[in-house]
Parts: sequence; C-alpha cells; structure tokens
Amino acid sequence: MSTLSHPRRDAVRRGAPRRPPHLAPLLVLGAVWAGAAGVLALWWTGTASVVGPADWLTGAGRITGLLAGYACAVLVALMARVPLLDHTLGTDRLARWHAHGGRYTLSLALVHTLLIIWGYTLTSHSGVVDETTTLVLDFPDMLKATAGFLLLVATGIVSARAARRRMSYETWHYLHFATYLAVFLTFGHQLSNGADFVGRRPAQLAWYALYGAVAALILWYRFVVPVRRALRHRLRVADVRPEAPGVVSVHLTGERLTELGARPGQFFRWRFLAPGLRWTASPYSLSAPPLPHELRITVKAAGGHSAALARLRPGTRVWAEGPYGAFTAKRRSPEKVLLLAGGVGITPLRALFETLPGEVTLLYRARRPEDLALRGELDAIAAARGAVVHYSVSEPAAYSTPLTARALSRLVPDLAAHEVYLCGPPGMTEAARRALRGAGVPRRHIHHESFEF
Repeated sequence: MSTLSHPRRDAVRRGAPRRPPHLAPLLVLGAVWAGAAGVLALWWTGTASVVGPADWLTGAGRITGLLAGYACAVLVALMARVPLLDHTLGTDRLARWHAHGGRYTLSLALVHTLLIIWGYTLTSHSGVVDETTTLVLDFPDMLKATAGFLLLVATGIVSARAARRRMSYETWHYLHFATYLAVFLTFGHQLSNGADFVGRRPAQLAWYALYGAVAALILWYRFVVPVRRALRHRLRVADVRPEAPGVVSVHLTGERLTELGARPGQFFRWRFLAPGLRWTASPYSLSAPPLPHELRITVKAAGGHSAALARLRPGTRVWAEGPYGAFTAKRRSPEKVLLLAGGVGITPLRALFETLPGEVTLLYRARRPEDLALRGELDAIAAARGAVVHYSVSEPAAYSTPLTARALSRLVPDLAAHEVYLCGPPGMTEAARRALRGAGVPRRHIHHESFEF
C-alpha cells in the first residue's frame, strides 16, 4: 500500500452542530402518495356502481389512466430542477425516483390502454380491432393521445439501462425531451373523454392547475433561470490546465458569482458556447471552493464532449445551470469524516477536503500514480489542516488497497464512527458501499451522488 500521511493537528474547527434526521424524502413521498389518494378519491366519488365484467374492466382502466396521468405530472416535476427539492433530496435520488416512477407510469399507461379497449369491446359487443379503430379515430383527442402514448413507449425503451449503455449521454438527453411532447399530446384526451372529468368542472380545474404548475416549474427553472443567470454572471473560460493524462481543469471567471449560492460538493450543468458544444449541457462538479469571481471544474476525457473541453479557448462564453446536488457539508453529522474517491471522482471531494470542518481523512484511488489528479493540491491542503491523505493505485499491484471492510478498518481507525462521502465509478462505489457497511458504518452515514442518470 502506498500511503502519504500527515500528522493530525487540532487546528481544524470542531464541535459543528449535529443535524437532525432528514425528513425531506419522507415528506416529499408523503405528498406524492397523498396526491395519488386524491386521484383515487376522484374516481370513487364519480362512480355510482360497478356491475358486470365490462364495468369492472372499464373501471380498472379509468383508475390506471388517472394514476398514469397523475404520475406523468409528478415525473416531470421531479426533474424540473427545483432548487428546494434538489438541495434537500439530491439530484441522484430525484433521478432514481424519476427512473423507477417512469417504469410504473409506462406500465400504468399500457394497462390503462388494454383495459379500456377490452372493457369497451365487451360493452359494444364488437371486435378488438374494430373497437380500437373507433376509439382512435372517432373519440375526441384520441389520435393525439395515441401518438403521445407511442412516444412514451419509445422514450421508455431508450431509457432502459441496456439501451442507455449503447448511446452517449447527449443522445439520451435529447431523446428524453420527447417525454414533454408525449405528455402534451396525451393531456387533452383525459379531459375530453375521461368519465371522471366530463361535466365535473372542479375536477377539470384541479387537473389544469396540476399540469399548469408543473409546466410553470419547467419553464422557469429549465429555461428562464439559466438565461437570466447567463446574462447576469457572464461566465467565460479563463484557462485550461492539464492535471493528469486525459484530465484538465477548466478555470472560469464571471461577475457576482457569490449570488449563485454554490457550495463545495455541488455541480453545475455547463454549456460551452463553442462549436460542437453549444447544444449540450453536461454535469461537472466544482473541483475547488467557489470564489467571488472564479469557479473551477476538473474533467476527464470520457467521451466526445468531455474530451473537447481540453481544446477550449480562453474567452469562450459559458452558461451554467445550477448549482445542483446535496453532496455538501450539510449531510455531515459525526465529527470524523472519510472522503473516498475513485478516479475523477476526486473533483467534488477535493473541494470538500478543503472546507469540511472536523477530523477529515481522504482515500484517493486511481489506476496508476500518474492518474492521481490534483495530488499537489491535496498534499498542500492536508499539510495546512493537519489531515491524512492515503493514495492507492492498481498498478503496480503492491501499492493497492483492496476495498474490503478489513482493509479500510485497518487504514482508518474507528471507521464505524466516520461520516463517509463517496464518489467514483459505479463498480468502485458499489464495492466501497459493501465494505463500509461490513465495517459497521451506518447506511445513513454513507453519502454518494452519481451522474449515472
């Protein structure tokens, strides 16, 4: 094991207040389920009786349709980049909820379609093909709804993990915009054909209010706010500096950057107004604490977009959406903290290493010694605050620290009493989670934020 250690000193501020248990996820989930209960109440109050197979099938189709419509609004709201949700729940948790909810929503929409066709077929005593043709061509707004449904299915297919692995982040991101069009196309048929809405003005107004509020959030936070901030802060590339093979730091300058409210550990979605880059906004973490007139990101070439950043010229205009993420000091509770980084995952942890109060240990893993980006800065920070840095590389193998409970416990005394911030490749982070749990670190004290959306 290759280890660079520095003796601890008591110069670091101690006694930071402990945070209470985080109730935000429970509150948000409670609000979502309360809304779902309200949707079911809408069906209950609008249904006099259910008699016979046709009524049962049609009633089940109405319920799944209502829930699918409600879930579409919730899914879009989760990814509207609302700061209150993002900074309390974390971007990766919102993305996971969005992904899981998307699968349920698509399933509800599929079941709704099949049950309605089946129920209407029994009611009219016609064939499935004839009834489907009648529904699509003769019912109000159903042609648009059919197109929206097919778009929703296509979006679900390209969002599946197996499909995402075969396309770039940028391609997946733009294809995902079809969700907005799908929701827009399917909205009309809910009010014009839904038995729970026809002739029920309060229900219609509530549905308009739900979708109108979500549309306002999307318009404001994903379009208006980024444009306003671009015009106000006037971010530009100041310099691009190599840090390790395939890794560069991009230094950016701007005006009134403290108004952004960025904190160490957070990230922005960066849009560089250069040829080939201006149509993509990719997420990169701050790799240094934000300054009033300067921000910095450190990026590894892992695709066309990230590789192109090494060729950016000083003066290039930049739009920054954010800050996003809850991977900050607010998650800290115990006095002792372990920062565990893999590869370019060092970027948010480098900023936290400089600013987190208490007793901080950093373990930085990379493939080769030359891949340890920002090593000089990390050593200087460790020396200044009396912290410990451990470096581990895979090549040569003699200097590698295995990600096991025993190895980590031997490297970090009293590991179970530490808060852990974890950032790195998916395989490494999953192995680290298992090792940390095996070493007795409580699940609530292991913090990880991923861009694997």
